[in-house]
Amino acid sequence: MAAAAAAKAAAAAVSAGAAFALSSERAHADGGGSTFRFPGFYSSAPAQAPSPAAPPPQQSPPPSGGRREDAPEEPPKVSTQHPRTSAAGFDPAPLERGVEALNQINKSPDPKKLFELMKKREETHQQEIAAKKLEFQKSLAEIELEQKRVDFEERKKLDQQRAKFKSQTAQYEDELKRKRLQAEHEAQRIRNQELVKMQEESGIRLEQIRRATEEQIQEQRRQTERHKADLEQKTISKKAMAEAEGRILVTKQTEDVKRRLLLEEINADREKWIQVINTTFEHIGGGLRTILTDQNKLVVAVGGITALAAGIYTTREGARVVWGYVDRILGQPSLIRESSRGKYPWSGSLSRATSTLTSKLKNGSNLGKDGNGFGDVILNPSLQKRVKQLANATANTKLHQAPFRNMLFYGPPGTGKTMAARELARNSGLDYALMTGGDVAPLGSQAVTKIHQLFDWAKKSNRGLLLFIDEADAFLCERNKTYMSEAQRSALNALLFRTGDQSKDIVLALATNRPGDLDSAVADRIDEVLEFPLPGEDERFKLLKLYLDKYIIKAGDKHEKSWLRFFRRQPQKIEVKGITDDLIREAAAKTQGFSGREIAKMMASVQAAVYGSKDCELTPGLFREVVDYKVAEHQQRRRLAGEEPKQNA
Repeated sequence: MAAAAAAKAAAAAVSAGAAFALSSERAHADGGGSTFRFPGFYSSAPAQAPSPAAPPPQQSPPPSGGRREDAPEEPPKVSTQHPRTSAAGFDPAPLERGVEALNQINKSPDPKKLFELMKKREETHQQEIAAKKLEFQKSLAEIELEQKRVDFEERKKLDQQRAKFKSQTAQYEDELKRKRLQAEHEAQRIRNQELVKMQEESGIRLEQIRRATEEQIQEQRRQTERHKADLEQKTISKKAMAEAEGRILVTKQTEDVKRRLLLEEINADREKWIQVINTTFEHIGGGLRTILTDQNKLVVAVGGITALAAGIYTTREGARVVWGYVDRILGQPSLIRESSRGKYPWSGSLSRATSTLTSKLKNGSNLGKDGNGFGDVILNPSLQKRVKQLANATANTKLHQAPFRNMLFYGPPGTGKTMAARELARNSGLDYALMTGGDVAPLGSQAVTKIHQLFDWAKKSNRGLLLFIDEADAFLCERNKTYMSEAQRSALNALLFRTGDQSKDIVLALATNRPGDLDSAVADRIDEVLEFPLPGEDERFKLLKLYLDKYIIKAGDKHEKSWLRFFRRQPQKIEVKGITDDLIREAAAKTQGFSGREIAKMMASVQAAVYGSKDCELTPGLFREVVDYKVAEHQQRRRLAGEEPKQNA
């Protein structure tokens, strides 16, 4: 009975070992190894089962058009990598373990109970394996779902990237198109500018050609006129030579007759004068013999001669003393350098009347000529208007017997202060007198007397007098100056005394380059202050034209009217070529900072350069050369003047 039970147990163990071997082979074929172990079947440590949480190897996503679930399941493959397997893939290890388990059952005192226990363990293990397999399949499904979600996200990102790339591509193409349009527009604008520039250059060239043609025509016309004038001059000279030859022939024919008549007249005059001389010397000799022989007559003759000499000497010295007194009382003071009045009240009456009439005529002509009413004086328009207003106000003041107003003219040297004062006096109908402040200091103690004589003389003018003191700061400076002498201080006090009240006889006009140096009391006497700045470009243009006409065009026109002009060489006439208003305006632009006096000197230098040339012609080249030289000289002089204060400091 017991043997039958043991045989059954052994058969069950063998079948269990075979089943185990078969399941082990299947598990090995599916996963490459056993998924469960019987702990007592073999001595080696069982292999660790794979974790159900571990993800399987990532598989490539299925193609977009197919489905993974529809793919046919492949049969399991038998592993042939185990070293102990046969060529057909059979592994005898499970049988060996089954045999070993059977041996343990045989050795056990209760084989049936052990077998049941092992069976339950195996069933439990199989259930655990099935649960793990389910979990593994679940995790595999989750992994596949996650893989699909990732694939969907990747496809979504890929579509977004494609849309973004397409948008960027369209934006880039639009930007390229816009830049291309801008480039084409800029190129078209540049071409238009070039066309406009070419048209302007063409217009300028046409204008230059037209001007050159006009200049050539004018030059040919001038040459024709010169040639015509030369022919006329030659004709006149030939005619004059023929007339002179005729006169010479007539003179030669009558020369002999005149010579004979002249010789006869000379001989008659010589004989007559010889007789007169002989008779005179005979009478003188007789008188001398009579005086020398008679002592009384000799004494009377000597006394008469002595008395005559004494009378002549006394009369001469008395006349000198009397004339000096008359000159001191009625004559012009020594401080006056220039005056429109005569030296004495009775002298120059006719000439003053003539000059007054002439000045009125000239004023009318100048008003029509240059429109300023001040002759050759060219000032800034506002300053010229102010001077004209002062002239009219002064004339009306004299007419209404009202007090005159004193004036101060200040500004750089050579800006026309003296000329403006002279023209102001002439236009207002006053007499004009000029003195300089530098003449007062050398007088010393006599300066006060001379100042009083000057004002006494000025009050005797019936028309009123404009007293112009040039360089007034020479003796009218501040009285607290240490270098001011007592005589200068007294002269200043004398002038302040004579100008303390407003006068109806004298207009005091002071001119200075440094108005700040004047004494405060002198500044208090001033009613009108006029600044004479350097001339602007328009004024310089007018001055250049004025002095060009005076020194170049009309040079040599005013000849002497006496008989000596026939014995003196006549000045050569200057020929002007190509001096246009544009050239003069160019010179006016170059002479920035020039005063009126410097412009006059520059034109005098141009005249000298023309007289020093070979043909006595003023050409644009010569004019520009002199102007450039004078401009460089002016700039160098200004630099030197600017360096002097630094050197003194």
